[in-house]
Amino acid sequence: MPASRPIEVGPGDRRYDALRRGFNQRWIAEPEYVVVATRTDDVVAALGDYLAGPELRKRRITVRSGGHCYENFVSSADVGVIIDVSQMSRVYHDPAMKAYCVEAGASNWHSTTHLYRPYGLALPGGSCYSVGLGGHVSGGGYGLLSRLHGLTVDYLHAVEVVTAADGRTPRITVATREPHDPGRELWWAHTGGGGGNFGVITRYWFRDLPAPPSRVLCRSLSWDWDGFRKRPDRFKAMLRRYGAFFEFERERGERDFQGPDFIRDYDYRDMFTLLKLTHMSNGKVGLVVQMDGDRDDSAARLNAFLDWITPEFRTGDASEITEGPLDSEMGEHPAQTALYVPTRLPWLTATQSLNSSGPNRCGKYKSAYMTAGFTEHQIDAIYRNLTDPGYRNPDALLQVDSYGGRVNDVPRDATAVPQRSSVMKLQYQAYWTWGSDVTGDQVRDYQDAQPESENVHLRWIRRFYQDVYSPTNGVPASPGEVFPTSNTDGCYVNYPDVDLSDPAFNPPDKKGHQPWHELYYGRETYRRLQRVKAVWDPYDVFRHAQSIRLREPDKDSERR
Repeated sequence: MPASRPIEVGPGDRRYDALRRGFNQRWIAEPEYVVVATRTDDVVAALGDYLAGPELRKRRITVRSGGHCYENFVSSADVGVIIDVSQMSRVYHDPAMKAYCVEAGASNWHSTTHLYRPYGLALPGGSCYSVGLGGHVSGGGYGLLSRLHGLTVDYLHAVEVVTAADGRTPRITVATREPHDPGRELWWAHTGGGGGNFGVITRYWFRDLPAPPSRVLCRSLSWDWDGFRKRPDRFKAMLRRYGAFFEFERERGERDFQGPDFIRDYDYRDMFTLLKLTHMSNGKVGLVVQMDGDRDDSAARLNAFLDWITPEFRTGDASEITEGPLDSEMGEHPAQTALYVPTRLPWLTATQSLNSSGPNRCGKYKSAYMTAGFTEHQIDAIYRNLTDPGYRNPDALLQVDSYGGRVNDVPRDATAVPQRSSVMKLQYQAYWTWGSDVTGDQVRDYQDAQPESENVHLRWIRRFYQDVYSPTNGVPASPGEVFPTSNTDGCYVNYPDVDLSDPAFNPPDKKGHQPWHELYYGRETYRRLQRVKAVWDPYDVFRHAQSIRLREPDKDSERR
């Protein structure tokens, strides 16, 4: 019998409108069709059809697992075929590989439940439940367990990729971390090199996965913006201390430690925090904390942390600053009123409570790694832009995640994630919906999208970002000859930002200029990724606006 064909959804199919877009409603493609892959053979067939079709090859082929790409790398006007692997979502123990297999279409929540319930293990991935593992892992995914257990890629043993090294024939390659594996460099490239660069990822295998705490202690709280507007010094002091805490926490074992005694005496690697610095139109600034609830000292450690970052708020000396529950939506997280009182929950229950991706809407994002606490310039710029009276959007914020811990125990060159000395990871976010019924059909949908409706948000987030990093050319440059004291270390490839490759926002003529690929990968890592690209995708079949570039022969310049 002939092999069954993969499912293809094209124009006229009632599923087409849903499958041609992802989570971010800014990006809606018009492909010839979307392939709904249910197995690796479907991917091979779909890629083979694309490579054999000269008309199809005039447009890009892209891959989607969860659909959370922040830019139009998957859905754009130049896309001819989308391979959707979201139905490939099995999670199981593979005795032959002596590893746990997670298919590329599995979501964060699906992989969480299917690793924890039968095996008691966890992948230290993200807190957005619907993000697909295909892109999340390959970009070096992280989450609330990462300070305690590291990144997802720190446990990656092997990856299955459908490649097209000759530009004509799809091949299935299983690349492992074994030293003598001929595909080892392809495995390494998937430990942080990002998706859409080398082929179609179909399966991952992980070894030595950690067990999460059986219980975690959670607390979510907020402070009113009205108080911070009256006392900007209190906002700035809180932000200064928050950054300093994680810088001190990294240095707690050093002989000349200069931080407070409680950081030296306590171990905080199990604590992950999300500080949600919303625009003042939201009304509140939020904080989410999760830590190991199995430890007897967790409540004391939580209180010591809060007492240190907000001492004035908690001693009765700050009547202007009102502390209360986190009772409004902030970014991707809903209100968490019940967690205002410190609450001990089973880890899986807490993960479900904190797992959210927010509503479907339009969004723009930027990122930065921080190797130390905030400078005074950065603190002033953050406050200035969050209180910009010319902009009103309660769904705009800077989220400051704690980082470091176990992440920083891994050598810089062990994976394709070179940022192994940071203590915080920042995500700038702005969300909006279509402003009005432009077409007059009495509903709002993507047909009502107008440049004016998004430009106000793009201007604000771009101005904010460039203001914070104006001393380093408007981007979070890594330390170097020109910026030796920089407290930033580039950007996170899983929060892609096309502005980084736009001369208007990252001018190449500025002294100390760092191009987008160095901000994501650093110079040496990027050159190594280019060598992998030259072997496994020399015909640039898999490409997007910020994919790994092929190098010109005997030149350092990029070819496109």
